[in-house]
Amino acid sequence: MSSHREAPEISKDPVADSSDLYAFVSPDDPDTVTIIANYVPLQLPSSGPNFFEFGDDVLYEIHIDANGDARPDITYQFRFRTELRNDKTFLYNTGQIKSLDDENWNRRQFYSVTKVDSHGKSTVLANKLPCPPCNVGKISIPNYAKLAEDAVHKLKSREKVFAGQRADAFFVDLGSIFDLGTLRPFQDKHLVGQQLFNYAGKAVNATDKTNVHSIAIQIPLDMVRREGKKRVRAKDAGAVIGVWTSASRRQVEVRGDKGGGDVVVGPQVQVSRLGNPLFNEVIVPMAQKDKWNSLPPSEDKRFAEFVATPELGALLPVLYPGLFDNLAEFNKTKEARADLLAILLTGIPDGVIDGFQNNTGALQADMLRLNTAIPPAAKENALGVVGGDLAGFPNGRRIADDVVSISIKAIAGATLPLVKKDFKADAASGLVEQGLSIKDVSASLLKKFPFLPTPFDGFNNPS
Repeated sequence: MSSHREAPEISKDPVADSSDLYAFVSPDDPDTVTIIANYVPLQLPSSGPNFFEFGDDVLYEIHIDANGDARPDITYQFRFRTELRNDKTFLYNTGQIKSLDDENWNRRQFYSVTKVDSHGKSTVLANKLPCPPCNVGKISIPNYAKLAEDAVHKLKSREKVFAGQRADAFFVDLGSIFDLGTLRPFQDKHLVGQQLFNYAGKAVNATDKTNVHSIAIQIPLDMVRREGKKRVRAKDAGAVIGVWTSASRRQVEVRGDKGGGDVVVGPQVQVSRLGNPLFNEVIVPMAQKDKWNSLPPSEDKRFAEFVATPELGALLPVLYPGLFDNLAEFNKTKEARADLLAILLTGIPDGVIDGFQNNTGALQADMLRLNTAIPPAAKENALGVVGGDLAGFPNGRRIADDVVSISIKAIAGATLPLVKKDFKADAASGLVEQGLSIKDVSASLLKKFPFLPTPFDGFNNPS
């Protein structure tokens, strides 16, 4: 998946697990950028009485780099606090919840927003902003959409923020991909699958009808661009920003005994981060995944070799005999995949794709790079830049972008001719895909901030 359970240690700590990151010029306000960081993945909607929530002991951060040094010029920090109203009941709510301060809602969460500049100066932008409740069901919460809308807060500093439960709009056929790299639309061509199937299969969305907890922020473009410019050209270096998210915990936590509270001390230690989707999931070897989660993007040169010679790129010709012969021949040369190094670690320079660049310089760093001068597409193509839509992944990432299929196509060689003119991509590289789209998510995206769909409710999704 994008970053759900992508490393051994963070899979044991879902409250701090960065599962998806989105960054795009806002279609509801093109003078702003929307950044959404998802945590606490794979939530079953009916998981009461202890419904899901953010961690009071986790520091959640969204980082923005404006000058290409892979160090944050702006960081937004989110800290949460949970309050229990009634200590005599086991119930999450003792009646219908009709407002964010309803007395029937027993376990509420609030959060603060702090902005940290490139010099380390912190400014608290908001305190005790309410999160919406989890979506228990229509009997408990008759108008969930209205509650969530009330939880969108416009700050005096011009940002708009939201934090709370949302439906997970990421779509992936996880069950097939991790079954020896099977793609159901190509299952009859698979080395082993061809012995089992004589037909193409239909993909299954493994994350459908699950929820996540989202931190969303909408920021005026002049606040994130280099030198605070309101207008830039797409060719300008100052049009591009790098974005990543992280979660950290205190270095030491001592569990309290009877009646005593827990004590946390020491500096914050990063336990999770996310830039490009699937980077730690399918690029970094399992033995180094936990290390990757602990490091900043400025240290990603350590992992460049795995981008230059991706394991999946070597497996595809073996798993699908005869479909990727050109890729197999290229692999024999042991040349570095310059296309993947650009896409994932430096951004694509000007002149490679007409009218597009999202390059941040020579420093190799896994960041989601967004050219903020490229406006939202009038009609989106789920394959993003690969599909001719310059407003989509890997130019940032929109919610409906099919990042799994885009990544598979790129690793299969579809993007290699951009940097190696004498390479002819195998026909299969343009056809291979996971076989899903945003239509396979059983919830509809919102047309305005925070964009992610209303979470699935427990009553109607009991399993």
